[in-house]
Amino acid sequence: MRERPLIVVGLGNPGAEYANTRHNLGFHVMDTLAGKWGVRMRRSRWHGWVWRGERPSGRVALLKPYTFVNSSGLAVKAMVQALGVKPEDLLVVCDDLSLAPGRLRLRARGSDGGHKGLRSIIEHWGTEEFARLRIGIGAPPPGVDSIDYVLGEPEGEEALVLAAAVLRAAECVEAVLDGGLARPMDQFNSGATGL
Repeated sequence: MRERPLIVVGLGNPGAEYANTRHNLGFHVMDTLAGKWGVRMRRSRWHGWVWRGERPSGRVALLKPYTFVNSSGLAVKAMVQALGVKPEDLLVVCDDLSLAPGRLRLRARGSDGGHKGLRSIIEHWGTEEFARLRIGIGAPPPGVDSIDYVLGEPEGEEALVLAAAVLRAAECVEAVLDGGLARPMDQFNSGATGL
């Protein structure tokens, strides 16, 4: 059993206008986990929607920051300070432009890779030593601005691919919670579904 909760943070933007955008895949993974576990996330003083509870492997917390993606570090810092957790107790789930649509990449640490939500967390916490699970959304088509792309809604086959990736990402998170990073990295990093 863990002595400290493991915090899983799904990045996204609050508000109905952003709900189905590519940038909100982290939120979708948190919602999938909450639905699967039969729990409800509630608004908290930690600048986000939170659920805290028990898994067979120990305590865990889910967080969906309502600070918008680019300021996600505010919510993460508030929560980790309140709970007294270490970097190795954090897993961040987010979208990734550099991965093919539907591809997952789990890493134990690393740079922000150009993702402003990860950058905010690194800046507020002062470390890159936390795990992250990236869900590929692919690069924007020629002539489409990257901001417009991540804030756009996938359609057709792309929407199906990303919905399947969200389910696989939720499975990956559960595997990390139950057994650590090593086995899920082998299992989920190699399995790719794309357009």
